[in-house]
Order: sequence, then C-alpha cells, then structure tokens
Amino acid sequence: MISVAIVDDQRDIREGLQNLLNTTDGIHCTNTYGDAESAIEGIPAIRPDVVLMDIDLPEMSGIDCVKVLRKLAPDVPVIMLTGCMEDAYIFQALKAGAFGYLTKNVFPSKLISAIKEVRKGGAPMSNQVARKVVASFSVHCVTHADLSKREQEVLNLLCDGESYKTIADKLYVSTNTVRFHLKNIYKKLKVTSRHEAVLKATRLGRA
Repeated sequence: MISVAIVDDQRDIREGLQNLLNTTDGIHCTNTYGDAESAIEGIPAIRPDVVLMDIDLPEMSGIDCVKVLRKLAPDVPVIMLTGCMEDAYIFQALKAGAFGYLTKNVFPSKLISAIKEVRKGGAPMSNQVARKVVASFSVHCVTHADLSKREQEVLNLLCDGESYKTIADKLYVSTNTVRFHLKNIYKKLKVTSRHEAVLKATRLGRA
C-alpha cells in the first residue's frame, strides 16, 4: 500500500485528490494539509511514501516547503502538482529537490502512474514540463567556465537565495564588490536581473 500526503490550500482539490487516491487499489491518502507550515510539522512524523505538493500556498510557498522537507525527511519524495507552468517555478522546484512536476489538469490515471513511478525511483513530469526541461539542455549560452572562481562563488550563493550583504559577509568582501561581480556575471550570462541569472544558472547546472 502506497501512502500519500497532499499539500494544497484549496479544500475542494484536497478532497477530490483524497477521494481519488482512496478509491484506487494499492494507494491510500494518509493526511492532507492546507499550508506549508502544517505539512512541515506533520509529514516528517508520518513519513508518507509520496507527497503531492502545490506551489501556490499561503505564507510559505510549496518550493520552500520542499527545501525544508528535504532536510527533515529526505527519504520522502515530493511531486509538485500545480498550475504554475513558468520556467522559473519548474526549475526552482526541481532544484529544491522535487522528484516530479505535474500540472493540475493531469488525467487521474497519469497521476496514479506518477505516484507509482516515483516510488520506483522515477521522476514523473507532465509532457509540457518534460519538453521545457529537455529544451533547457539545448540552450546555447555561456558556460560556468567563462566565470572566474569568485564569480562562481557569488553566483552559487545567489542561487541559494542569499542577500547581497550575506554574500559579502560569507566571502569577506564589501557589498560594492559583490555588486561588481554580479554586474560581470549578468554580462557573461547575458541576463539583466537576479531572477534571470538564477534561472540560467539552474539550467546550466551550478558550478
């Protein structure tokens, strides 16, 4: 019996998924949560076989919730089940440790197959998501080899969500020096913002 927990702020979706799972042979919904905080409190204790996680949650996002759960319950695989299809959400979720990424309009049979697949070590994705991931590997752009060692360090800390001040403190430099490195990083990566830099770094594979 595969135990599944659901994290979604919409009650009708939670109940609909719960009903689907509980009427499927070999699968049982153990718990449902309406926000990330309650999921973080409950999931490490019950250790379900699979977690279905929405991204758009109140307060803490599903992506941040995945990051915490990967530390508290690293053996529990999370499948993102969401309506968010922007590239940034997809790559940030996978980078955070999600094992799969499905859209909420997925067919029930596909969802059930995904749950079984992730239990076998797979990484289920909706067709649209899979195409985006595959396409990201064929983007012709600058590689990390073009960045200096210090620029790679700054970029990695940026991808970890650190502020300019924290990056400066960790590297024992001034915030102006951090901004100088970022200016060069943006130029080499051909981006104009922190968001674009993190997304491209994720696509390339961090140094």
